[in-house]
Amino acid sequence: MKPNRLLPSEEAAAILELAADIADRELAPLADDHEERGAFPRETIRVLGRAGLLGLPYDEADGGGGQPYEVYLQVLEVLAQRWLTVAEAVSVHTLACYPLATFGSPEQRAEHLPALLGGELLGGYCLSEPAGGSDAAALTTRAVRDGDDYVVNGTKAWITHAGVADFYQVFCRTGGPGAAGVSCLFADASTPGIEAARPERKMGLNASPTAQIAFDDARVPAERLVGEEGAGFRIAMSALDSGRLGIAACAVGLAQAACDYATNYAKEREQFGTRIIDFQGVGFMLADMATQIAAARALTLEAARLKDAGRPYSTTAAQAKLFATDMAMKVTTDAVQVLGGYGYVRDHPVERYMREAKVLQIVEGTNQIQRMVIARTMGK
Repeated sequence: MKPNRLLPSEEAAAILELAADIADRELAPLADDHEERGAFPRETIRVLGRAGLLGLPYDEADGGGGQPYEVYLQVLEVLAQRWLTVAEAVSVHTLACYPLATFGSPEQRAEHLPALLGGELLGGYCLSEPAGGSDAAALTTRAVRDGDDYVVNGTKAWITHAGVADFYQVFCRTGGPGAAGVSCLFADASTPGIEAARPERKMGLNASPTAQIAFDDARVPAERLVGEEGAGFRIAMSALDSGRLGIAACAVGLAQAACDYATNYAKEREQFGTRIIDFQGVGFMLADMATQIAAARALTLEAARLKDAGRPYSTTAAQAKLFATDMAMKVTTDAVQVLGGYGYVRDHPVERYMREAKVLQIVEGTNQIQRMVIARTMGK
């Protein structure tokens, strides 16, 4: 069922049409094969970059698209509906560009952002560590100033694009314990001493490499410090507010793909001489799926519009991420159920959608963390 979208401009409508056209031609035909082989579609990401779809929410002066966040999120949804790996890649890349775009100096933005936002360079976001995912303020990767460089040592974990990224935003400890001792460094992936481990063997998103990254006396120029020393935790949390909206949009797109596939199947599949969509048990299930998707889309866009208006949106972003990703898990599971035995085999994509949905409840802050964020706000 095609969403009835309210877009802020004719330009936004053209951007979504372009995204859908590229997704249909360049993404959808590759998804099954690349996921089966675990092959990252680097050239496809470049195609999106050259079409101007990798820097949509950032200023045109920095090489971005100058679009509202509500437009960018709907582009993510369109991409995720065809191939979640690519939509997640765009979301993570946008997240990795955020520190420079928002907290970088004018010189840093002028030097680096055009290539980053143009899609020729792909980014990664290095916050989590093997012993600390949700407790980001306890990170132990350390950067010590040595002349004109920072010498970085430690290990980051669960890094999307590890080994294929061209740059990493690295959150590391330059001071004492706690949030006040964390800083952010913009590091070239080719820096000696930065090494990606073997990719994790995951349940889903197999075409998207996720791995640990080791920093062994890696020297990062001091001029690559983003913001001031000690500002890293604030930068990271601000970035994650935006990143959670990206994941929410990805969840909506994935759920829409599952619902559409299950609906088309139910209209064609007959049992007892009747289309199964005409059985109330199946028809009501599909109706609930469509309604939950519409609700998640509305909540996600509400958070985006608050952000675009310059109003506080952190709590709404947490609500959107929580609701949309829980919804995607439920919708994709129900899509498998609609197909019955066929839903459990790889001849149909809904089993992949269900496996992929699970990770969305975990990344950019687990849904337990989202509940903590929301409850903390309620307790004030």
